[in-house]
Amino acid sequence: MLIESFLDYLQYERNYSEKTVLAYGEDIKQLQEFAQEEYGKFNPLEVEAELIRDWIVSLMDKGYTSTSVNRKLSSLRTYYKYLIRQGETVVDPLCKIKGPKNKKALPVFLKENEMNRLLDDMDFGEGFKGCRDRLVIEMFYVTGMRLSELIGLDDKDVDFSASLLKVTGKRNKQRLIPFGDELRELMLEYINVRNETIRERPEAFFVRENGERLYKSLVYNLVKRNLSKVATLKKKSPHVLRHTFATTMLNNEAELGAVKELLGHESITTTEIYTHATFEELKKVYKQAHPRA
Repeated sequence: MLIESFLDYLQYERNYSEKTVLAYGEDIKQLQEFAQEEYGKFNPLEVEAELIRDWIVSLMDKGYTSTSVNRKLSSLRTYYKYLIRQGETVVDPLCKIKGPKNKKALPVFLKENEMNRLLDDMDFGEGFKGCRDRLVIEMFYVTGMRLSELIGLDDKDVDFSASLLKVTGKRNKQRLIPFGDELRELMLEYINVRNETIRERPEAFFVRENGERLYKSLVYNLVKRNLSKVATLKKKSPHVLRHTFATTMLNNEAELGAVKELLGHESITTTEIYTHATFEELKKVYKQAHPRA
């Protein structure tokens, strides 16, 4: 009866959808079945923290993700808050329960051979758009800059004499990114084609055919279209190229602190996720190559 009254409360007083109410009911039912199987009984007013912890362990052992387990715990927290408010109990068995930490998703990135195939073998088309589109991909891969940073790049931010780009990142924080001879040649080629094609334009470095600055969805679709030529990743965005830059640098023995500065991260802990990515790739190679792996 307590469970039914709780579900009625969610549906008729909180106006939760039928699907959500059903999910809450399934979560409580799952705990009930576990308690009856392990302890031989289930009384929601007598549930203790030990039972909840054992249930969490059983869920993780069955392969539930930390996200799923935490969602189930959220259902129970709402249930016990309701029981306390109704005066059915004064004890919340979840008050000292901490759910499993959600794992951060590893960054998605392309392999070096995929990037080489894209930049060296694929046709980006002729004229201004082809030249620009190839440079956009190269710029993301070689510098690791963010989408907003690339769009915001102006001619004055490119210092060819010092081989430096000045980009404006989050919270208007500026940083310098070095570039090499290959990117220099591509930028000079693009500038020549751009200036011949578009006579009147603003100060923006990357522009459309009408001379206006690029916008986010245009660059996103440009990147997605070209990455689809060499990669089967579900996600094909400018940020994937930023991840690819960082992973490539670390795979080629760049220091973590240097990669942090190039990416413009506030904290080294943000950059450390790429060490996990490179290690996962190492494990994959090991598993494929070693006969007893």
